[in-house]
Amino acid sequence: MISRVRFFSEALFLILLHQLFIRSRSAILDDQSVCGRGERLALALARENINSVMEGPARARVEVDIYELQKDSQYDTTDTMCQILPKGVVSVIGPASSPASGSTVSHICGEKEIPHVKIGPEETPRLPYLRFASVTLYPSNEDLSLAIGAILRSFSYPSASLVCAKAECLLRLEELVRRFLISRETLSIRMLDDNLDPTPLLKEIRDDKVATIIIDANASVSYLILKKASELGMTSAFYKYILTTMDFPLLRLDDIVDEQSNIVGFSMFNTTHPFYLEFIRSLNLSWREGCDLTYPGPALSSALMFDAVHVVVGAVRELNRSQEIGVKPLSCTSPQIWQHGTSLMNYLRMVEYDGLTGRVEFNSKGQRTNYTLRILEKHRGGFWVSYSLDINVSETLANKTLIVTTILENPYVMRKDNYQDYQGNDQYEGFCVDMLRELADILKFSFKIKLVDDGLYGAPEPNGSWTGMVGELINRKADLAVAGFTITSEREKVIDFSKPFMTLGISILYRVQLGRKPGYFSFLDPFSPAVWLFMLLAYLAVSCVLFLAARLSPYEWYNPHPCLRERRDMLENQYTLGNSLWFPVGGFMQQGSEIMPRALSTRCVSGVWWAFTLIIISSYTANLAAFLTVQRMEVPIESPDDLADQTNIEYGTIHGGSTMTFFMNSRYQTYQRMWNYMNSKQPSVFVKSTEEGIARVLNSKYAFLMESTMNEYHRGLNCNLTQIGGLLDTKGYGIGMPLGSPFRDEITLAILQLQENNRLEILKRRWWEGGQCPKEEDHRAKGLGMENIGGIFVVLICGLIIAVFVAIMEFVWSTRRSAETDEVSVCQEMITEFRNAVSCKKSSRMRRRRPLSSSVALRHPTRIALGAPRPLRLVREMRLSNGKLYSGAGPLTGGAGGTGPSDLGPGPQRILDDPLGANTTPPPPAPTPVMLPARSCTHVRICQECRRIQSLRSGSSIGSTSTRIPPPSSAPLPRLPPPPPPSSSNTDSEGGGGPSPRRLHHSPPPHTPRPIPPPQSSNTTDQMGDQD
Repeated sequence: MISRVRFFSEALFLILLHQLFIRSRSAILDDQSVCGRGERLALALARENINSVMEGPARARVEVDIYELQKDSQYDTTDTMCQILPKGVVSVIGPASSPASGSTVSHICGEKEIPHVKIGPEETPRLPYLRFASVTLYPSNEDLSLAIGAILRSFSYPSASLVCAKAECLLRLEELVRRFLISRETLSIRMLDDNLDPTPLLKEIRDDKVATIIIDANASVSYLILKKASELGMTSAFYKYILTTMDFPLLRLDDIVDEQSNIVGFSMFNTTHPFYLEFIRSLNLSWREGCDLTYPGPALSSALMFDAVHVVVGAVRELNRSQEIGVKPLSCTSPQIWQHGTSLMNYLRMVEYDGLTGRVEFNSKGQRTNYTLRILEKHRGGFWVSYSLDINVSETLANKTLIVTTILENPYVMRKDNYQDYQGNDQYEGFCVDMLRELADILKFSFKIKLVDDGLYGAPEPNGSWTGMVGELINRKADLAVAGFTITSEREKVIDFSKPFMTLGISILYRVQLGRKPGYFSFLDPFSPAVWLFMLLAYLAVSCVLFLAARLSPYEWYNPHPCLRERRDMLENQYTLGNSLWFPVGGFMQQGSEIMPRALSTRCVSGVWWAFTLIIISSYTANLAAFLTVQRMEVPIESPDDLADQTNIEYGTIHGGSTMTFFMNSRYQTYQRMWNYMNSKQPSVFVKSTEEGIARVLNSKYAFLMESTMNEYHRGLNCNLTQIGGLLDTKGYGIGMPLGSPFRDEITLAILQLQENNRLEILKRRWWEGGQCPKEEDHRAKGLGMENIGGIFVVLICGLIIAVFVAIMEFVWSTRRSAETDEVSVCQEMITEFRNAVSCKKSSRMRRRRPLSSSVALRHPTRIALGAPRPLRLVREMRLSNGKLYSGAGPLTGGAGGTGPSDLGPGPQRILDDPLGANTTPPPPAPTPVMLPARSCTHVRICQECRRIQSLRSGSSIGSTSTRIPPPSSAPLPRLPPPPPPSSSNTDSEGGGGPSPRRLHHSPPPHTPRPIPPPQSSNTTDQMGDQD
């Protein structure tokens, strides 16, 4: 069928060679002539559009002759061309989808110098035509390779796989293959079999862990490959498909892929062209008339056919303005050529036209240039313009649903207590779940949590595969791995990681082995029993040495009271055996004693003992707080070296975790020995989970090697766990992604944003500080309880009980003797003394005085003599500064007024001065002479007792010469006459001392008691008694 188009009375023939390919699938037809007849309709629309704007005579119209090739055969194509040439033609357009037929047409047109406009893919190999060349509207193979390479560089894909439907794809993508050859990146090439079954091929790609797949096939084969990939689970967010077909808009992929699939294709349609909408509407109507299926969209061949007609008409029009052209019948058997062919080809190369496929320009080789190649992808778009790639919409996670693989690990990911009542992500909680929600809010994506199948983090197998979450990322079963996922160099080789969201290290977890818990006598813990024993022996030794030194030293023997004339040669020693035992106790308790050393030897012993006690008390005080507040932990290991040097305590880690990989790859000698032990130990020391490892720590001698963050968390939950030593290394937790993930940068930036906003620290405090055990530093601030210092109270109570018991015994013993002396019943005496003792209103009382009995007279003959009608002035007890009893003046006859008998008691009583009269019968035995201080004694100035005795003597007068003691009266007592001045021998330079007599130098002359004048009044007696 041939039609002629004439311009200005001249004929122009446009010859279309069209090949039909009938397909059973609608929407993916290479040639839409069956249902929609797209290329025929495009020719008709182009003809009508040109004729409607054509200027000139009414008969100047464009006519198109169409030839159809029934099969792709060089013989049939040559036969058809030989039929066309005798008709006279000026240009040949097509065929659209047969590179072999297009090559034959180009060869014949080149021989006859007839311009050939190609609208299909470039033939391979390209034949060089030295005399003539064709022009092509289809993108060149070099441009297509450069566009694919630019996409790969843009998304940083380290490796890719090329799937070829035909063998010539290697020639079509020669530039792409050459680029991979000269770079470090890897390109694997796989060919489809004759059955066009891509299943085995796709499985190989999945096993090779290749994420980028380039499909060089037509639209129908590309659809089939993508459908099989979807069935194999290879259309997730981390598989990237790049289709070389220019009919990418015709693919209806909504039924086979989901929203997260990444499929990239190309398109050349210029949607801003004024005729674009009319062109689409006309093709849609034509499709509906011939086909019941849904219109998939315009094919690129239809738009290229439309533009080709306009390009040829425009070139012929420009050529016709400069010269008249005409057609010439040609023959395949003759060497004749068309004389205007070269001129028309030159004009074709100079055409500049904005068509349905964008800007149409040609270079000197007839290749299209300066055109726009649109890159199409869901949520993504871009333009490749003349060897450059301009992506105007960035990759984003918005509105995507990601599969997140994880592992149950407290506190990162946990099931809720009532998780059966929830669905989906609401069943889980934990640090990582909260962090995922924070990331989803920032990046506007949704996620679905999926537990890892084998419950492992991931470790390499001998066959090269990986287990756990790493394996699921490699196999593209998941898009993210969020857990306590350690970043290691070995994992970085097969998957990608985000920046660390938590920094940690390997630590040793072991159970707490406490020593003796604090008891009531924990205050004894600062010193060992041996130290306490040696302290007791030191106390006894010091007491003995002090006693001996005091006895041997002459400077510890002294006169207790040099003012007493009758005892000036009496020497005493204050260090009795009891005082020698009491003095070190006072020094040890830092309370001192009334006994002070006088000699150099005793002072040396005292100083050494005080220095000893200073060190002992200081050491005790420094260690007491630690022993009372913190239970001492008996840990047989303190570092990894201790673990490696022993075999009594087993140690291990989680099988297949990063900690196991750390020891396996370590070059440090200690860690190598630990790995050799763990790897060879039977039964195995590796555990499958953290819970299993902690249970093994609590129930046996086992040390668990784990991350420090997990160590801290479980120590807060179980107070019987503790960390041994510091960190063995430093590493971080990150979010895992398949290799080459386009979301890595976005997730990393979101994590950095959470760190800057302190959100991650807040989440960690929420999940880590909920434990029941206090922090270790809280032990130091804890107050002491009764379980710590209760023993002190026990000692105090025991001491009080002993003191009360001794006081009762003293009370009973004293009252019993008093009852025997006073001839009263013991009970009556005890009741009377007890009432006086427990009286709370009075702090002082008078001495009880009872009448003298016969037994008293027998026992105290002095009292019988003093029991005469006249009262005697007796000496009352008075205690000296050295603790010894001395005699003071006082009335004999009872009470304060001297009206009753005197209760002298069983103690020693000395008479100050008692000359008996001649009429006293029988004469009493001589009273004990009283030793009065000399009037000129300087000791009175500093001795209280001497001052008191001097006061008594100065206040007593001996003016009466009566030989009998008159009855008591209210007259005051006369002052005593002063004694004779003391001689020089009566003074003693030694000071006061104890009661232990050593020797007497000579016997003093007997002293004749002076007569005591009768008291003048009772007031004097009261006054004298008050002075006591």
